[in-house]
Amino acid sequence: MSKQNLKVIKLDKVGVRYRIPSERISSFKEYSIRWIQRKVTHRDFWALQDVNLSVNRGETLGLIGHNGAGKSTMLKLIARVFRPTAGRVVVAGKVAPLLEFGAGFHPELTGRENIYLNGALMGFSRQEMEEKFKGIVDFAELWDFIDVPLRTYSSGMGARLGFAVATDVEPDILLIDEVLSVGDESFQRKSSARMQEFRDQGATTMLVSHNMDIVIKMCDRTAWLDHGQIKAVGKTSEVVQAYLQSQIE
Repeated sequence: MSKQNLKVIKLDKVGVRYRIPSERISSFKEYSIRWIQRKVTHRDFWALQDVNLSVNRGETLGLIGHNGAGKSTMLKLIARVFRPTAGRVVVAGKVAPLLEFGAGFHPELTGRENIYLNGALMGFSRQEMEEKFKGIVDFAELWDFIDVPLRTYSSGMGARLGFAVATDVEPDILLIDEVLSVGDESFQRKSSARMQEFRDQGATTMLVSHNMDIVIKMCDRTAWLDHGQIKAVGKTSEVVQAYLQSQIE
């Protein structure tokens, strides 16, 4: 098997089930009281069900679908944030997940402190992060805000910092959830260029986005998720066209 055809991500009959209250409960206090009284009933909700998908080394795969279709859940499985209820997820390589604004960041810490915190979580020493620090802040273009709390950042600023930290580690697999649609056009170009560098080096990327222009530009193949199941997977232009057509029917 050639390196280009090496499967680095494989989902085999994967399902993720959540148990949610059958009735709407307005507060945690009400939930606690009802739970103590054994009056809370639950129903099962399958965020993903019977999903089979493989991603090759060096491939950029897009994930599209309506809100709640299961896209972010799939990325969190691959990032090992949680385990599937059913089936098997196999991932080969170092994963850099950039799942959402604020993921892995502490809002009360400064940008500087969050960079070092994330570095420690990824296994880097203080000295290694000191060597990486300038490059991260240069890429994020946040020198004027690097010593203020993250809670003061706009979503675009937080996304820029998150992308800069996640992609500085030269991952084998990069998971991106909507981040490329946040920020100005200049930063989107920089992000796209860095992702292309990873592709040239053989890295694998999974990209979730509602921006079909970004998906068409960046992705070799695309999977369309609908209510937790794969509706279609294949050539990006064809899958995107089918998805967009479904939105107007």
